[in-house]
Amino acid sequence: MLAATLGATLAFGAPGALAGTLPVPATTPAAKALASAAKAPAPAAAPASTTADWVAGTRAYLVITAPGDSSAVRSAITANGGTVFSTFDAIGVIVAHSASSGFAATMRGVAGVQKVGATRTSDVPADAYNPALPANPSQSTTPAGEPVRADMSQIKADQAWAVNPGSASVKVGVLDTGVDDQHQDLAPNFDAADSVSCAYGKPDTRAGAWRDVDTHGTHVAGTIAAAKNGKGVVGVAPGVKIAAVRVAEPGNAFFFAENTICGFVWAGDHGFKVTNNSYYTDPWQFNCPDNIDQAAIIEGVTRAQAYAESKGSLQVAAAGNENYDLAHKTTDTASPNDSTPVTRTITNACIDIPTELPGVVTVAANGTGVTKASFSNFGQGVIDVSAPGSNVYSTVPGGGYGSKSGTSMASPHVAGVAALIASADPGITPAQIRAKLAAQANDIACPSDSRCTGTTANNAFFGEGQVDALKAVGATPPPGAYFENLTDVTINDNATVESPIAVTGVTGNAPATLKVGVDIKHTYIGDLAVDLVAPDGTVYSLHNRAGGSADNIAQTYTVNASSEVANGTWKLRVNDNAASDTGRIDAWNLTF
Repeated sequence: MLAATLGATLAFGAPGALAGTLPVPATTPAAKALASAAKAPAPAAAPASTTADWVAGTRAYLVITAPGDSSAVRSAITANGGTVFSTFDAIGVIVAHSASSGFAATMRGVAGVQKVGATRTSDVPADAYNPALPANPSQSTTPAGEPVRADMSQIKADQAWAVNPGSASVKVGVLDTGVDDQHQDLAPNFDAADSVSCAYGKPDTRAGAWRDVDTHGTHVAGTIAAAKNGKGVVGVAPGVKIAAVRVAEPGNAFFFAENTICGFVWAGDHGFKVTNNSYYTDPWQFNCPDNIDQAAIIEGVTRAQAYAESKGSLQVAAAGNENYDLAHKTTDTASPNDSTPVTRTITNACIDIPTELPGVVTVAANGTGVTKASFSNFGQGVIDVSAPGSNVYSTVPGGGYGSKSGTSMASPHVAGVAALIASADPGITPAQIRAKLAAQANDIACPSDSRCTGTTANNAFFGEGQVDALKAVGATPPPGAYFENLTDVTINDNATVESPIAVTGVTGNAPATLKVGVDIKHTYIGDLAVDLVAPDGTVYSLHNRAGGSADNIAQTYTVNASSEVANGTWKLRVNDNAASDTGRIDAWNLTF
């Protein structure tokens, strides 16, 4: 979750509700400059003008109705002193603005309206009606060299890159403060066409609207998918695409419910396989169903998350940085954070959104090795997995790099591993990715700490354990049963090529679940037919001109080869059937 910018002194839960960035010492000239700048509050992006649509006292509301045609409810909003700011008919959510103090109560009595709730205790900024574009920072140049960092080796990402660095057909949405798409380590993997600003709760598709209004989102993006380009850093999944969905508002980095709803719906509609969410939904650290406003927030964001998941998108979220037991909630002292926080008694019915929504993968932070980071929230039955979150070095705007700590930094490691899982199995569902994250995580036993309840396999501090990128790509085969060919073979237009693997020392026949790992770099994979050829010449089809204009094949296939003698020369045969697009067999492997 987002808590503070690099080198800043922002307290937990203070503007904005970043899911967990703790300040750490700046370690590079660029980082030191950022730290110095962060000591002063970030100025709000100045609106180009104050339009006639905005008046002082304007508040935002979620109006919840049945999915489908909302025209009658929209008309009622207008008739009762409100304006329709944005509409998400697929989930039955309307974002309405009104300066009338009686607007919500009146709308709750309208036929077809199920819930109405204010999303903030502060006014909607005038900038919402004419948003200023974020700055496009000038870029510094980084010397060559990208040494493997401790966080990457800790989850074996450096070993996974050699097996499967991730597929360009997998898109990961960074729902955050925005992303500096010009950064030299992010530009190669950045998807501008599917990037957007959802600040204020309405898609803003102008070029650059997605850019970072802080440093947090750019840092998160680098952990997920910084390119393996010989400089800077390498992300967990350096072969996947990243898209920015800016859900933070400028100046304060608030993530209000309508922004999150817009982000999730956008993710579902634009084919994001995974989203990373390192924040909680402002202004309430916990939303309670017995509060009429918060009940509407819970309903609206829950529907949006379910919609995204129904479209094939898995949401990964940070657990938060308050060292708080999410399984035994008692008080909330940080809410509402957009006005004056008060201390209130809460129960476990009150939830941290989005991290505690059904279907969301909740991530705790590890410190050095497999310890619990001192700041990380925890909770038996709440935490799903853990990942490195202390002193993580990654990209920051302007071409620079810096270190941050927090569950905000742990969550993108998991999003990256989820992207690797999806790269290895393109047809996988969000539920199946969740299950694989849990199954492949490495168990961590509880330390001598009475707060850590549960078993070694699943406990309050680490959930199912620390994620493992190498397992995510189907690696760690048994000794003597794994064979690979790393020699590049050029694939020319309208040509057939083969790459051999000599298998020795395996007794009997091949298994019914022979694993064939394929890494082919080629534009327009619809041109390609890919076959496995057994030692006796039997051909097994792996890929037959599917995928259209998508780039690259990075996938593990399962072949029933039980009728084949294992020992002998196996071949990967690739046939290019059209002109204009070429490539190479980068690597392939067999696991018996």
